[in-house]
Amino acid sequence: MTMDAFPKSLLDGYKSFMSGRYVEESARYRTLAQEGQKPQTMMIACCDSRAAPEMIFNARPGELFVVRNVANMVPPYEPDGQYHGTSAALEFAVEGLKVKNIVVLGHGRCGGIHAALSPDAEPLSPGDFIGKWTTLLKPAAEQINSNSNMTHGERQTALERISIRNSIANLRSFPNVATAEKQGKLKLCGAWFDISSGELWVMDAKSGDFSRPE
Repeated sequence: MTMDAFPKSLLDGYKSFMSGRYVEESARYRTLAQEGQKPQTMMIACCDSRAAPEMIFNARPGELFVVRNVANMVPPYEPDGQYHGTSAALEFAVEGLKVKNIVVLGHGRCGGIHAALSPDAEPLSPGDFIGKWTTLLKPAAEQINSNSNMTHGERQTALERISIRNSIANLRSFPNVATAEKQGKLKLCGAWFDISSGELWVMDAKSGDFSRPE
């Protein structure tokens, strides 16, 4: 690949990074390179380009261990010999990095959630990977779609938040996660970010309700 094929906007961004934030954080980067990463928090977020957790939480290098996928979902524990990218990242975070927190971060206007609410839509490709992935939310999506009193926007927001609770329930299906949580070594948290307003809503661990932190 020639240099001309690489996106110029990324090269320009890299130059700004090297002359700005890297200069400010150079000592920290050197320490991270020599001593390795020791993040306290794993963030399971959506791959949506508008909802980058490092930006939302103004995180410094090495502070967050982030895995991003469509609709920030955690699949259930399935040691079946297949390929499980999110489960692999979870395994490393809990067993290798010994993180103290796992945060499932959802967001408004999520395309993956829209897909889950539109099961009859045409697949984007013959593989229909998004369609298969979003079946993790099929029971909840069907229940929400059956409520004729809700608007489309209300259904969207409802499933975005239910998806967060669903992912946390699936986290507890992993034996090592469940054990660490029971021993008080690990906290499971949920949050929802509104792209349009910048509001962060945090899930109550007991009730499952979402509210804005003071």
